[in-house]
Amino acid sequence: MSAPIRIGVFDSGIGGLSVLRHLITELPEVHYIYVGDTARVPYGNKSVATIAHYAAQSATFLRSKGVDMIVVACNTVSSAALDIVEAIAHVPVVGMIEPAARAALELTRTRRIGVIGTRATIESDAYTLALYTHGGSERLTVVQHACPLLVALAEEGWLAHPATLAIIEEYLRPLLDEAVDTIILGCTHFPLLADAIGQVAPVTLVDPGYWATRHVQRMLGSHATSEHRLPRTARVEYYVTDVPNNFAAVARQFLGFDIGQPHRLSLEEITPIVTQ
Repeated sequence: MSAPIRIGVFDSGIGGLSVLRHLITELPEVHYIYVGDTARVPYGNKSVATIAHYAAQSATFLRSKGVDMIVVACNTVSSAALDIVEAIAHVPVVGMIEPAARAALELTRTRRIGVIGTRATIESDAYTLALYTHGGSERLTVVQHACPLLVALAEEGWLAHPATLAIIEEYLRPLLDEAVDTIILGCTHFPLLADAIGQVAPVTLVDPGYWATRHVQRMLGSHATSEHRLPRTARVEYYVTDVPNNFAAVARQFLGFDIGQPHRLSLEEITPIVTQ
């Protein structure tokens, strides 16, 4: 009997569990290794050089675990350092940007697309570049806005709090003023706030984690659906660089089930593989 495919998934913290949930729902037969750099989160307000170094350490660790594929669940890393991960991994690497951009272009009817994310993701213009690259010759409008406060609100569990709705309304005003009909949720925390975002902006919401999972399925040649599957049936190894006091509750919020005690990992002690 052949060994299961091993997929490494990493994020700047806990938010990548929203991507992992899609993966283990659609592909429960895979062995997953999840890395959350919870000691150094957030990445969204750090320099590109620092983001690249942190990403290289996670990629080096996952390569040492013998993974067959790496999913970069972090939008910030996907936008700023995907090439670094690809150079180190020596296996296929899937980021968040390309799958989400292609999906948004398929779903929009007016070709007016909004993007929300961390400051680093927005300032990188990665989504804008991908959208215009794949958008064809027909006129396309892309409106971006950084929404850093939404990360803390999602982790606090304030998913439908009046303050959350007010902040979302303030953040989305530039997008709604431009009459976007589709918004890419360019941060792993934002899908938790999808209902609240939908109240403020009744538009099509694109969850990059879902579309990245669809891309992984195509790469693996899987045509299975998630009907009658329980995410908890998958085998997952969880590694984090710190275990915050609210880790268990937040993880349950993202995944929908308890994961127990994760392994502690010190990424700072890992020297990234230097590739030529």
